[in-house]
Amino acid sequence: MGAVSRILVTGAGGFIGRATVAEARARGLGVVAVVRRAAPSDWAEDAGIEVVTADLSDPASVNALAGGLRGCGAVIHAAAHLGGDPAAIEADTLRGTRHLLDALPEGMRLVLVSSIAIYDPMRRAPGETLDERARLSAEGQAQDPYSGAKLAQEALCRASGHPLWLMRPGAVWGPGRTWHALSGFWVGPCHVLLDSDGELPLVHVTSVARALVSAALRDPEGTVALNVIDDDRPTRRRFARAHRRAAGWPRLILPLPWTLWRGLARLSAPLGPRRPGLLREPVLRARIMPLSWPNAALRQTLGGSDDAPFEEMLARSLAEERR
Repeated sequence: MGAVSRILVTGAGGFIGRATVAEARARGLGVVAVVRRAAPSDWAEDAGIEVVTADLSDPASVNALAGGLRGCGAVIHAAAHLGGDPAAIEADTLRGTRHLLDALPEGMRLVLVSSIAIYDPMRRAPGETLDERARLSAEGQAQDPYSGAKLAQEALCRASGHPLWLMRPGAVWGPGRTWHALSGFWVGPCHVLLDSDGELPLVHVTSVARALVSAALRDPEGTVALNVIDDDRPTRRRFARAHRRAAGWPRLILPLPWTLWRGLARLSAPLGPRRPGLLREPVLRARIMPLSWPNAALRQTLGGSDDAPFEEMLARSLAEERR
């Protein structure tokens, strides 16, 4: 395959998808943007963006995708259901991926937007370094339906035989989404911070887009998995304090040792699935356990660096959100 000059992006209207389209256009690539509903209005002014409207859960999308793929050298697959509804996961994540794979010509380069949520939270110890060599959750043992869907999605793409990048972003943030679910929970206006010294595996949406487009332009020569995480990874306490300074909230922060909450989760085990997520130990460990999240493989393979330290990226994101 020669140099890639045109790519197809599924889920192009979503948070990651829109940033990916913008990054591809900034590099001079033509983009076929696959959206389920209306495309952003500013795309109409860009002759380098071709919009394909298709519901990937519908078998009719195979023909629409096949038409859009003409002239493309790579596909970035960002379409997926982000919640935990089993029916929506089957339709939007799994059936949608099968239909995309049915449409791909042989040898087409595929970049899958997966997630670090697929790593087995019960096989980790506090303070460990977690990289691409870490054990994945076993089939049927994922921490939640979303993680299980991402595992199944990776398996489908591996089985397809296409040159494949498995891109596993951490907690993606940016304008309009500066908060995350990896630090604790809310009680009214108070944020209960389940404190630990571990790194937050954050990645700004522009960093994700940059990594996805860089992967699309490079032959993986088989299958390559990469965790997509920023260089500057704050602790939970640093994050909460920075967010309060920059955004004005949370005004009240109550730090609790995560080990104390883990003890409560274990005591509540007899309640079974009725417990909230952070009282279920696999979810708690996946979100809160103190870990180190190096991104050496990402940087060695695709290069790049953060645009700025975390606090400055937060200020930029909030300023863009307010415009």
